[in-house]
Amino acid sequence: MREEISDMSEDDETGERARWAPDLSKNRSSDDSDSGPGPPSNDSPPPFSDQVLENVLENVLEFLTSRRDRNAASAVCHSWYRAEAQTRRELFIGNCYAVSPRRALERFRTFKSLVLKGKPRFADFNLVPYGWGANFAPWVHSLGITHPFLERICLKRMTVSDDDLTHIAMNFPLFKDLSLICCEGFSTLGLAVIAEKCRHLRVLDLIEDYVEDEEDEVVDWISKFPITTTTLESLVFDCVGCPFNFEALEALVARSPGLRRLRVNHHVALEQLRRLMARAPQLSYLGTGAFRSEAGFGAVEPNLDLVSGFANSKSLVCLSGFREIEAEFLPAIHPVCANLTSLNFSFANLTSEDLIPVIRQCHNLQTFWVLDTVGDDGLQAVAQTCTNLRELRVFPLDATEDSDGSVSDVGLQLISQGCPKLRSILYFCNRMTNQSVIAMSHNCPELVVFRLCIMGRRRPDRVTNKPMDEGFGAIVKNCKKLTRLSVSGLLTDKAFEYIGKYGKSVRTLSVAFAGDSDFGLRSVLEGCVKLQKLEIRDCPSFGDVALRSGVPFYYNMRFLWMSSCNVTMGACREVAESKRNLVVEVIRDGEDEMEEVQGVVDKLYLYRSLAGPRGDAPKFVKIL
Repeated sequence: MREEISDMSEDDETGERARWAPDLSKNRSSDDSDSGPGPPSNDSPPPFSDQVLENVLENVLEFLTSRRDRNAASAVCHSWYRAEAQTRRELFIGNCYAVSPRRALERFRTFKSLVLKGKPRFADFNLVPYGWGANFAPWVHSLGITHPFLERICLKRMTVSDDDLTHIAMNFPLFKDLSLICCEGFSTLGLAVIAEKCRHLRVLDLIEDYVEDEEDEVVDWISKFPITTTTLESLVFDCVGCPFNFEALEALVARSPGLRRLRVNHHVALEQLRRLMARAPQLSYLGTGAFRSEAGFGAVEPNLDLVSGFANSKSLVCLSGFREIEAEFLPAIHPVCANLTSLNFSFANLTSEDLIPVIRQCHNLQTFWVLDTVGDDGLQAVAQTCTNLRELRVFPLDATEDSDGSVSDVGLQLISQGCPKLRSILYFCNRMTNQSVIAMSHNCPELVVFRLCIMGRRRPDRVTNKPMDEGFGAIVKNCKKLTRLSVSGLLTDKAFEYIGKYGKSVRTLSVAFAGDSDFGLRSVLEGCVKLQKLEIRDCPSFGDVALRSGVPFYYNMRFLWMSSCNVTMGACREVAESKRNLVVEVIRDGEDEMEEVQGVVDKLYLYRSLAGPRGDAPKFVKIL
C-alpha cells in the first residue's frame, strides 16, 4: 500500500474492535467486528425504572467514541449491551464473513457509517486467487432496506460491482462519503452513477483499486458531478488508469470551494496540474499525477510557472503522486517543503542526489514514503533534517529476492539515531545486522509498528553471519508499545521465543521465510496474549503440530493465514472440528475444482464466524 490511508491503514493498529457478546469469561478480547450475537436469550423489556436508567445511559454513551471503550461497555450487562447498540454511529467489521449482514444490521440499527473489510491482507501480494469472494452485494442490498439514512461507506479489499455502486446512489439519499481501498470489480460506469446521483457527496476516495476499463467502455464520469457548487471535500482517483475529461475536472475543482484533498492520475501533466492548483489554492493534500511536462521528456513549456503555483499553495501539507517523474522539475516544490508534514515519493524513481535537496528543506516532516533508491545517503539526510519523523516506509524498486537494494543496516541505524520520535517503520532491504536493529530498539522505544523485510530467503546478519534472533528479540523486549511486527531473514526458534515472551502487546505478526520447527510458532501462540492477526508464508518448518497447538487461541483471533507451509489436510480438518464457529478454508492455486487430498495444502485461511461457512466459495476453495 503506497497511499496515505487515514481511516484503515494497515499500520494503524490503534483501532479498537468489539467483543462478540457481553461475556467477560474469556481472557482475550475478540476484535473481529463491532457486531455481536444479538441480545441474550432472556432479553425481555426492562421495567419502567430500568428503562429510565437505560435512556440516561444512552445519553452518556453518545459521548463514547472509542470502539474499545464501547466494547467494554457492551460487556457489562444486558442493559448496557442494548444501550451501546442503540448509540453506535459507526460499525466496523474486520471480516465480511465473520457475521451475516442480517445479524449485524438487526443489532445495530442506528449507525450512519460502515467500515467493512474483505480479503486477507496477502491479497495485496497476489497470494489470494482472483475470484475468491468478499462480495459487497449482500451487504449493500441489506443496508438499502434497513439503513436508508446511511452516510458513509469505507470498504477494503472487497469486490464491488457497478450494480453495487448504483444501489448506493439510489438507496441512500443522504450519502456523503465513499472510500474504496484495494477493491476491484467496478468501472467508470459505476463512478458516473455515484457522481451524478449522490448530491451531498463530500468524499470520493479510490485508493489502490483496480479500475481499468476497455478503451471503448470508458465513461466520462468526472462530468457527471453537479454543475452547481458542490460540497466536495476530497477527490482521490490516482489509481484509475483510464484517461478522463480534464476540462470537466478543472471546472469541478473551481466550483468546489471546500475541496481540501485532490489526488489525480498519471494522465495529468505538469501544465494541467498548474491550472488545477490555480483553481484551488486552498488544497491541503495534493497528489500530483505524472509530474512531467506535457511537451514530453526534456521539453519545457515556456509558460509553465510551476514554482509560483506551489508558492501560492499556502495550505499544502501533504504531497504525493510523482509518477513518471522528470527530476528537473523537482525544485518546483521547494516553496512548500517547509510546511509539509507528509511526503510520498514511493512511485518516484529518484536518486539520493535528486532527493537530498528536497529532504533538507522538510524540517516538519512526520510521514515519509520513498523507494530504496534513496540510498543510505538519503536516509542520512532524513535523520539529520526530519527529527520529528513519526512514520517511514522504504519500498523496493525491485522486489525480487536477488535484487541489489540501495539501503542497508547503515541507513536503518542512522534513522534510529536521528528520529527518536519514530512510531512506525516499514523497511525493505537486502542487508541487515543485529546491531542496527538493536540500536533502533534503544533509540526508538516508542515504536508501535516495526516491519523489517529482508529480501531473500533466510539471510543472516551480514557481518557475523548469525541469525537475526537477537535483533528482533531486542525490538519486542524494548519497544513495549509494539502492536505490529513483521519478521524475516534467518530466524531460529529463539526469535519466536523472544516474541512470545516479550511481545505482550503484539496484535499483528507477519512471518516470511523463517523458523526452525513447530516449537517457534507454538511459543508465539501461547505467549502473545493479544494476538489478533497471524500471517505466515513460505515457512516449511511450520506444520501440523504448530497448527494444532493454536486451537485454544484461534477463537480469540481474527484470522490465521498460512501459505507454502507444511500443513496437511488432515490437520486442517481436525482444527475445523475442534471449535464451534471456527471456519477453515483450504485454498489451492488456480481456479480448478478442489480435490479431496490428504497431502500438504497450498494455503490455509482460518477465521471465526457467527454466520458459519460462507455460501459463495469458488471451486478452488474447500471449507472444512
